[in-house]
Amino acid sequence: MLPRLLSAIVLLPVVFGTVWFLPPWGTLVLAEIAAVLACVEYAGMAGALGANVPRALTSAAVVAACAAVIVPAVRLDLVVMAAVIVLGLRAVASGRPGAATLADAAASIFAIAYIALPLGAIAAVRSLGGREAVLLLILTIVVSDSAQYYTGRAFGRVPLAPSISPKKTREGAVGGVAFGTVAMTMGGLWIFPDAPPALLLVAGAAIVVFGIVGDLFESLLKRSAGVKDSSALIPGHGGMLDRIDSWLFAGPLFYVFVRYLQG
Repeated sequence: MLPRLLSAIVLLPVVFGTVWFLPPWGTLVLAEIAAVLACVEYAGMAGALGANVPRALTSAAVVAACAAVIVPAVRLDLVVMAAVIVLGLRAVASGRPGAATLADAAASIFAIAYIALPLGAIAAVRSLGGREAVLLLILTIVVSDSAQYYTGRAFGRVPLAPSISPKKTREGAVGGVAFGTVAMTMGGLWIFPDAPPALLLVAGAAIVVFGIVGDLFESLLKRSAGVKDSSALIPGHGGMLDRIDSWLFAGPLFYVFVRYLQG
């Protein structure tokens, strides 16, 4: 418990300070660092599942794709096409036909969709909706995660997805959705005063649900790979993927929501 608390004491000021005090490029840099660390962890889990994901090439593609979401000079379509071609050339250069060829290429390209684009979308929210919008997303996910934990401990009886994450319960999920939605709605009334309250309510519930699905998806990857955490990078928390798994699904939806409000 102590390592988990100490890690949070260190990480939260870094994230808050970067988002709040630095211009939008600071949030992008933070997203890129998270993307590279998550990509390395993802490659390790893919390796445990039998897929060969080249860390350097895939990380480079993830960095470029993450930036492409927010930097006009970097074209996302060109980044994806270049990544496909380079990974294809690597497969051809290996000269080893086999059943793993398609799995290796698909697993490598999936890292762009799974890691790069969601983190790029969160960084783009900093430019579109301001620093308050990014912190609202973070607050919503943190409140939801905490509510899931404590509600699950107090009232949890029925497993949510026993074969994927045995400790999660339906009661905990309901608590997470309820409290996370309230946090999103209350914060949204302040940050987006022109948004209809009903829209904030629906968007908040959807974002929290997507976050829960993101958490379960990463748990599914870990369980499939036979690992408890994506890495031991953050004491008491596991790896970077373990910390951002909810954001990877909730972030894109929040990005669409902010884009919609911007007209």
